[in-house]
Amino acid sequence: MLITFNLTNYHQLCDHLAGHDAELRSILDLNGYPPMWTRKNTFETLVHIILEQQVSLASALAALNKLKVTTQMITPESILCLTDQQMRACFVSRQKMGYIRGLAQAIKDEKIHLEEFAGMSDDQVRKVLIGLKGIGNWTIDVYLMFALQRTDIFPIGDLAAVNAVKTLKKLPSSTTKEEILKISINWKPFRSIACMMLWHYYLSAKGKKMAPII
Repeated sequence: MLITFNLTNYHQLCDHLAGHDAELRSILDLNGYPPMWTRKNTFETLVHIILEQQVSLASALAALNKLKVTTQMITPESILCLTDQQMRACFVSRQKMGYIRGLAQAIKDEKIHLEEFAGMSDDQVRKVLIGLKGIGNWTIDVYLMFALQRTDIFPIGDLAAVNAVKTLKKLPSSTTKEEILKISINWKPFRSIACMMLWHYYLSAKGKKMAPII
């Protein structure tokens, strides 16, 4: 049975984690519940996550919105109709053009069916997506969390989450990703919710906001 988080159980899962981890409890005490960051299970969402690779959230959103204006609707067909010049005008790098077009072609050719992912395990989804150029583990982790609302994902490639763990747990900056993953095991099977609490902590400390996209 696939377990997901939703508006009904989200706060309960946060409370559960807080009851087992004093530092996570401090996040709720200081900043309240984190937003439930979700996105629709669509091609546009995967494009958005690709655009977010190694750039600021604001830059990625600007590119996504420019693509929306240019295409009217971000679909595999509309993306494949764009020229390099049009995509560059939407702030899309040449490298990401290839990633996004590859994803679009795979969906158009029916090699990938996004609607089927809801019934597949995390590992099965990862096995399908990892075969696409430019779709790595971080992209898949964020997709599993945001679009499929899976409860037990910890995106070790996410610097904000990793740095939040180090700060919250008062760990040295030299703490390795392997050590962070060992800590995250204590939050199983709700590591996705723990990560959202960590993002909430990180963004609150920075005085930033990242609104949920539902």
